[in-house]
Amino acid sequence: MNSRFSRRLKRIHGYQAKHNLHKTKAERMADQVTDFTGSVAFLVINAVWFLVWIVFNLKLIPSLKAFDPFPFSLLTMIVSLEAIFLSIFVLISQNRQSKIADLRQEIDLQINMIAEEEITKMMQMIGAIYKTLEHKSARDPEVEEMMKPLNIDEIEKRLEKEYDDLKKESK
Repeated sequence: MNSRFSRRLKRIHGYQAKHNLHKTKAERMADQVTDFTGSVAFLVINAVWFLVWIVFNLKLIPSLKAFDPFPFSLLTMIVSLEAIFLSIFVLISQNRQSKIADLRQEIDLQINMIAEEEITKMMQMIGAIYKTLEHKSARDPEVEEMMKPLNIDEIEKRLEKEYDDLKKESK
């Protein structure tokens, strides 16, 4: 594995680990519940539980007395409460993951802006070298445009306008 790639991968994992260290108890619990409830084991446990409940309460075993006869009102309430709590745990987990993703995206943007500035500067330096060596080349408008510094504000305004236009079209 490339050592530069390996270092980058360690930074990415380190970034995730750093955020995992600062999780609250509620966030840790939400992640654990979400991990478990998103597993096949949870699916099997629920399927077996519902099957046993239904068989027991349909009086398919004559020696057992039903405590929640059809239409299984108690089971319906329990399943509804389970769904409510599971959705809350999933939302807590997703919110935390979303915050981490937003921070990563901000880091990516900052790195991309720095890289853009560095590339523009290198192109300007190469242009100066060509000029110093009196390199005769045809004027290339595309290269000249690339040598200009990136205008972040202009890009942001253009994207906001496109977003506003899309919102108007969807109404």
